[in-house]
Amino acid sequence: MNPQLPVQLRHLRLSGMAQALPVRLEQAQSAPLGCAEFLELLVEDELTRRADRLFSRRLKAAGILQVKDLSDFDWKFNPKIPRAKLVELGTARFVAEHAHVLLIGPPGIGKSHLATALAVGAIRAGYRALTRSVFDLVQDFAEAEATAERKALVQTLTKVDLLVLEDFGMKKLGLNAAEQILEIVVRRHERGSIVITTNRPTEDWGQFLGDVPAATAILDRFLARVDIVQLQGKSYRLHQRAQRGAQAGQAEDSA
Repeated sequence: MNPQLPVQLRHLRLSGMAQALPVRLEQAQSAPLGCAEFLELLVEDELTRRADRLFSRRLKAAGILQVKDLSDFDWKFNPKIPRAKLVELGTARFVAEHAHVLLIGPPGIGKSHLATALAVGAIRAGYRALTRSVFDLVQDFAEAEATAERKALVQTLTKVDLLVLEDFGMKKLGLNAAEQILEIVVRRHERGSIVITTNRPTEDWGQFLGDVPAATAILDRFLARVDIVQLQGKSYRLHQRAQRGAQAGQAEDSA
C-alpha cells in the first residue's frame, strides 16, 4: 500500500476510510473481495464514522454527559410505568409533529432517565436537542442578560428541535422566571417540541412559578398538543441507597 494513501484520504476529510483501510486491505486479501465490494465497505466505514461523530457532537450540544436509553431502564422495578407509550415516544415521532411530552410522577421514579432517553432518541433520529433543568434555564437567562447575550440564548432555545426542561416544581422560582419560560414556550409553539419533567400537577404551576397569568398562558400552549405520561411506583433512588447500605453492612460484618 502506498504510505501516502492514508494521508491523502485524511487530506480529503475521509478519516473513516483512512482508519479502516488497513483492516479492509487485509480483508480483501484474505476473503478475497472484489473491487466494488471493497469500495462499498470503505464508503460504509466513512459514513459510519461521520454518523458517530455527528451523534457525539449533538450529545455534547444537548448537554447530555451520559447516554441513557429506554433499553437501559429498569421496567420491572415499577411495572405500572407505561412502557409501550414511552417506547413509542422514543421513536421521536412527536418531535416531527411538534408535540410535547409531560412526564409527571414522584421523585426518584426515573423521570430524568426517561427524559434523557427521549432526547437521545431524538438525536438518533436526526434532530437537535437541548436538556436543561428549569433552575439552570433561569440562571442562563440571568447570565445572558448580564452579558448582553439574551437574544442569542433565546434563538438557541427556540431553534433546537427538542427542548427538555427538568425539575419543574422542585421549588419556587425567582422574579421574571415565569415570563422567561413563557417567552420560550410561545416562541416554540407549533415550531418545536418540549419535554417537561415534574412532580407537581399542572394546577400547582402558578404557585411555584409565582405568576398565575403566565402559568395559565404556558399551559394553554403546552397542553394544546401534549402526551401526558403519569408515572407511578416506588423510588428507585431510595431502593439503590438501601441496597448500598445493606452491602456496606455486610462488608463490615465480614471484616
